[in-house]
Amino acid sequence: MTEKGFAGLTVAAFESRMAAEITRLIERYGGRPLVAPALRELPLQDNPAALQFGERFVDRQIDVLVLMTGVGTSALFEILQSRHPLPSIMAGATHTTLVARGPKPAAALKALGIRPTLTVPEPNTWGDVLSTLDQHRPVKGLRVAVQEYGASNPDLLEALRQRGAEVVPVPVYKWGLPEDLGPLREALDRIIGGTVSVVLMTNAAQADHVMRVLEQDGRIAPFRTALNRVVVASIGPTASERLRHYAWPVDLEPSHGKMGVLVKETSEQVQALLAQKASRTVW
Repeated sequence: MTEKGFAGLTVAAFESRMAAEITRLIERYGGRPLVAPALRELPLQDNPAALQFGERFVDRQIDVLVLMTGVGTSALFEILQSRHPLPSIMAGATHTTLVARGPKPAAALKALGIRPTLTVPEPNTWGDVLSTLDQHRPVKGLRVAVQEYGASNPDLLEALRQRGAEVVPVPVYKWGLPEDLGPLREALDRIIGGTVSVVLMTNAAQADHVMRVLEQDGRIAPFRTALNRVVVASIGPTASERLRHYAWPVDLEPSHGKMGVLVKETSEQVQALLAQKASRTVW
């Protein structure tokens, strides 16, 4: 049975890799999708930081490796395999405490025949990463590599340094703006113009890019004003933290950080949330 929770409302999203999937989900729950990718994934073809990490990893000079994303985990080990024989990589993995930030990095390791030493529980924030490490063993004096995803997490890196670790950032891929900013600008115009009722945020880096484009166009103030009448739904604490950094409201987080749950639960609560926001808005 098809759900009609959005009841014809326009629902904006900035998803790139899974744009088709989120479009179908919005339609399934009765919404009119406005999907404008804010990110373009840029593999680092010439990645000296990752290659240097690889040398240290196979030489057993890394004590802890924190794997932040599934895609990044797979990409990192592809880089390693381009330079090192598999037995050397497996020996490095056996020597190193492997910390998977949730099920996706854990699944990526499993596909390689490697089991994580630690799996960070939900909601998989950088604070949960620290708590998991703290419970396992002190990191003082340890060499801790962090596989970065999209953008660096300076708070996590600094917290590790404050605990006395030697921190080794390992950027594997990064996000760029889409080559064609037309669809993104059109979506932002429609949000500012008041024809969008819901904004779904599925990645913290999306907020970085939305704000960059708004800043370039001198439109941050009207966008923030528009958010007073729009339901902003965030996929989880990591994205919510970034949104609040930019003074966005976060009206809803789903019970689980999955895109399908985000869309479903937003559709179920959107009418009540819009009514609440309308009652607080001063015109």
